[in-house]
Amino acid sequence: MAASFFFYDLETSGTNPRHDRVMQFAGIRTDMQLKPIGEPHDYLIKLTEDTVPDPRAIMVTGITPQKTIAEGMSEPEFLKIFHEQIAIPNTTFVGFNTVRFDDEFMRYMQYRNFYDPYEWQWSDGKSRWDLLDLVRMTRALRPDGIKWPMDSDGKPSNRLELLSSANKLEHANAHDALSDVRATIALARLIRNKQPKLFDFLLQMRNKQKVAELVEGGSPFIYTSGRYDNAWEKTTAVGMVAKHPKQQAALVFDLRHDPDEYKALKPAELADKWRYKSADQDTGEIPERLPVKMLKYNRCPAIAPLAVLDQASQKRLGLSLTAIQKNYQKLQKANLGQNIIAALEILEKEQQATLLQDEQLVDAQLYDGFIPDEDKPKMSVVRASDAEELESLDIVFNDQRLRALLPLYKARHFPQTLSDEERVQWERFKTQKLLGGKEASRLARYFERLSELAKAPHLTPEKQYILEELQLYGQSIMPSESS
Repeated sequence: MAASFFFYDLETSGTNPRHDRVMQFAGIRTDMQLKPIGEPHDYLIKLTEDTVPDPRAIMVTGITPQKTIAEGMSEPEFLKIFHEQIAIPNTTFVGFNTVRFDDEFMRYMQYRNFYDPYEWQWSDGKSRWDLLDLVRMTRALRPDGIKWPMDSDGKPSNRLELLSSANKLEHANAHDALSDVRATIALARLIRNKQPKLFDFLLQMRNKQKVAELVEGGSPFIYTSGRYDNAWEKTTAVGMVAKHPKQQAALVFDLRHDPDEYKALKPAELADKWRYKSADQDTGEIPERLPVKMLKYNRCPAIAPLAVLDQASQKRLGLSLTAIQKNYQKLQKANLGQNIIAALEILEKEQQATLLQDEQLVDAQLYDGFIPDEDKPKMSVVRASDAEELESLDIVFNDQRLRALLPLYKARHFPQTLSDEERVQWERFKTQKLLGGKEASRLARYFERLSELAKAPHLTPEKQYILEELQLYGQSIMPSESS
């Protein structure tokens, strides 16, 4: 089967893939020359009655929960289409910020519905890529031929709708998934036409082995990431400090900084400097963070050899080759690796404790480990079962997460299969999920946000209608035990 791109975009009920849901999926397949193949895909996906959307997200997209319930399909119905028609061999999934956002929502959806959460992006010649970092690196290193927008504050911006407008690309309806997909394809064509070498190079760098070769090659290299300063086009030169002890990743040091400032610090002090801190209330200054970042090999990072840094780029990015090499030599002598790894372990333990505290439900446990191979045939049995078969299905998973997910899967998508006891358990689950914490519960915060949004001046009739629909939806999913 010929290689192809599948450009896709999601509209979601919020920004957290652990508990928010996909409401719209849209995508267009193209050949490797970016010419569309076949008809677009555009689906609404039903919200289930244990999902509390973020009202702010709904106000942006205009897709109400009621619309998904009336016109959409269930997650299992959508995923059947997805795996039969979309996730076909030799497909490269691509979008605008998909690696950090949309891909995560898709992984959690697959996990909840008894699919392997990762195979759709690596098996049978499949892969993934992300246009956002290509856009950032093009702006930083090879901006010629493309108009680069600024936001309302006069700062450089790479928002899709601003790039589309500046370059007169079709983008009829921002925050409609299919419209965003068409704009993304048009932007990809523009970059490939104006800067084909960079386009092709970063396309090849979606391969994690190629990423590892460059990162671990013993030389400084260029790295573009949303974590870096907007003033320097999100781009700097870095050198590897250490390989990550558990992941296919490296810890890299920003060579704009002098490594000698950190070589005497202990792990706890490095961890403290690494933590995100908000601006000082009196001065407004943000404390300087440890200039170390994790670079994950499987996230299609925008990296390139130092040789791409021509004179114009050095001036634009405020990077001096002499200073880079000087700081890289210091980095090699500073021997920071062991202490940086120790600092990372301190922060990871803190983060894990926070997640356990905030997200105790099985829906959030995707990254607790890989699904064992012996459970995969059983997962396919669940996926292939209709309501009647699910009702009498006797299956025991080795993975505790899958055991916990099965009754939720039945309750959300096949409620007619529930026994009286299972129905009571489902009601108890919803009550805890939606009302647990009382004044701080999900539903309490939801109605609070609706009240705040209703006070906004100059609400359009459309926005007013959405708020009314959201109020009705919140009332409709209120667990019966609360009344």
